Amino acid sequence: MPSTGFAHWLIVLVETLAALFVLLLALFVVVLLVTWLVDRNQTGNAVLRNFPVIGHFRYWFLHLGEFFRQYLYSSDREEMPFNRAQRTWVYRAAKNVDNTGAFGSSRDLRGEGVPFFVNAPFPDLGVDHVEPMPVTIGPYAREPYSHAAFFNISAMSFGALSAPAVRALSRGAAKAGIWMDTGEGGLAPYHLEGGCDIIFEIGTAKYGVRTPEGKLDDGKLLAICAHPQVKMVSIKLGQGAKPGMGGLLPGAKVTAEIAAIRGIPVGEDSQSPNRHLDIGNVQELLDAIDHIRELTGKPVGFKAVLGGVEWIGQMCDEIARRGIESAPDFIIVDGSEGGTGAAPQTLMEGVGLPLHEALPALLDMLIVKGLRERIKVVCSGKCITAYDVAWALSVGADFVNSARGFMLALGCIQSLQCNRNTCPTGITTQNPKLQRGLVVADKSERVFHYARNVMHEVGIIAHSCGVAEPRQLNRSHCRVVGDDGLSIPLEKLFPYPLKLEVSEEK
Repeated sequence: MPSTGFAHWLIVLVETLAALFVLLLALFVVVLLVTWLVDRNQTGNAVLRNFPVIGHFRYWFLHLGEFFRQYLYSSDREEMPFNRAQRTWVYRAAKNVDNTGAFGSSRDLRGEGVPFFVNAPFPDLGVDHVEPMPVTIGPYAREPYSHAAFFNISAMSFGALSAPAVRALSRGAAKAGIWMDTGEGGLAPYHLEGGCDIIFEIGTAKYGVRTPEGKLDDGKLLAICAHPQVKMVSIKLGQGAKPGMGGLLPGAKVTAEIAAIRGIPVGEDSQSPNRHLDIGNVQELLDAIDHIRELTGKPVGFKAVLGGVEWIGQMCDEIARRGIESAPDFIIVDGSEGGTGAAPQTLMEGVGLPLHEALPALLDMLIVKGLRERIKVVCSGKCITAYDVAWALSVGADFVNSARGFMLALGCIQSLQCNRNTCPTGITTQNPKLQRGLVVADKSERVFHYARNVMHEVGIIAHSCGVAEPRQLNRSHCRVVGDDGLSIPLEKLFPYPLKLEVSEEK
């Protein structure tokens, strides 16, 4: 039998819990009653006015629906922007585990736009295969840049990304021998931490290299380019998520550290102009490129989303008048399907050319104007798997950048919280509690493995097509499925406008 003292305390505990339960029940009833009265008498929402309280379930289910679809209801090939099969491939490549499959492909090989590659009947033996050869960018710069890796990290700013994410990318990039683009948010110490090659991007707000009035500060730019890791400078004209609109960093992400790096006020939304204040035509663009290249000695190019290539032709004509040395050293073409940053849905889904149209159009214009070998071409836009990258190389790109592929390698689960500072994996948040989940030592290894496995498997495709290395792929090696379910060669879909002179680099 329990002692009298113990029985007394047990009775007190039960009575306290019972009273607490009654109190919570009463509070619940009061909350329901207040909610019912508010819903019934408000005039802004017809559903809640007609169905007080229970109408809120509709919004909860709408919010939860995207997560249930991801795990329970969608098939492996249904989701956007990346389906489960694509994400799983990246996760496995990043973890460096077996990425083979069985029982045939789950990919619909008859779907319009699907690329596949033409295998050679007698491919070279494995011993004949070589690593990608370095490509030299900026022959007229004082410090030309030679780089072999054809798959690199696209522009993602510190501020949009967390410090642990940038640190992991930097370390992994150095180990993989790939470059990392800073994005428009300035150069942070975390970019330099791993020792990787850096592409410094100048956005329309000129973060990190701006005067108080938002103009270019030559002294700040020289200080940044004095770092030996900074290999090139990219002038950002636009990005895939929001062509024609400047970048937006929500005030919740503008910490004191980020504000100091960018040169902006703490805690305030940071909206970049929709274009550079000093670049309003192709002449001013070439002037800016020439000024920065002469100032820093680095190769200089620009990043843009294309709505057409007529202005590229005008730029090429201006280069012909000024001299070939005045050309940009590279162009980064971003497809309209890009989008790690916060952007209006209208721009994200309805403005700009997608990469599968923009990339061949740009390359063909450069071929027509005789500048294809002078200007190197980098592309970005949903290229996260080996066959995405192989397609871009077949079209003619020199390099392929990926942002979201490397975010997935860091552990992104496509929760679509990038613009809310609530990223559950710590990648796109400035909340220290959420950043804690991203362990730099572990994720940097995944970045390394992902980059190396993508390039290895692109090499497998190249070898199957009978060429020694991936940059030897051309439009004859890839076919694309048309609207009738039958494939046509890329060289027929996008015929070369002139006879292509293949350089030693390609």
